[in-house]
Amino acid sequence: MNEVIATGISVLLVDDHPIVRQGYRRVLESQGDLHVVAEADNAADAYSAFKTHDPDVIVMDISMPGASGLEAIRNIRARNPRARILVFTMHNEAVLAKAAFNAGASGFVTKSSAPSVVVHAIRSVARGERAMSDDIAHVLAEASLSTGSVLDQLGEREIEILRQFASGATTEQIATQLNLSVKTVQNYHYLIKTKTGARTDAQLVRLAAACGLTKI
Repeated sequence: MNEVIATGISVLLVDDHPIVRQGYRRVLESQGDLHVVAEADNAADAYSAFKTHDPDVIVMDISMPGASGLEAIRNIRARNPRARILVFTMHNEAVLAKAAFNAGASGFVTKSSAPSVVVHAIRSVARGERAMSDDIAHVLAEASLSTGSVLDQLGEREIEILRQFASGATTEQIATQLNLSVKTVQNYHYLIKTKTGARTDAQLVRLAAACGLTKI
């Protein structure tokens, strides 16, 4: 991982919407100390760009076609456990924030946040600190005081498989996206049902929708 030095902080922007990337590239580079060294619009390209550019901070959306940002976080952290990743997403569900942190994210900021919040979060993550926007801190605090979501007992890989399944992907498509065997995906499917108490696939889909996963 590159050190944060006087020349600034190198950033990899990952979002499947070009307008979002263009807008935040302008915002970040107007700061003087933040430099966007690469962009990607899917999990696979994000991993490739990370290997090529070794940025100080990856700003990662969760919502992307195919494998989501959760899978990209998992792969990047597997390659470099010191990688610093800031999730930047429209979603503010506690279950997704927990899954992102469990996968290895260093921060989680929603797209409803002011640009200054994103800039501050990037600098914090670059220093090795954890960063959250106020709305995420609030929902996580509320979740810690409640009985929690039934999805809290799922790991980030199980969350990702449930997300793709509930979005209409077949077992074969999920296996391809996540580089797993069909049998492994089937086993995960069974475990997810067991952990959540869902008896049918329709119940799984309703559960995922209730927790915000199918909006990804």
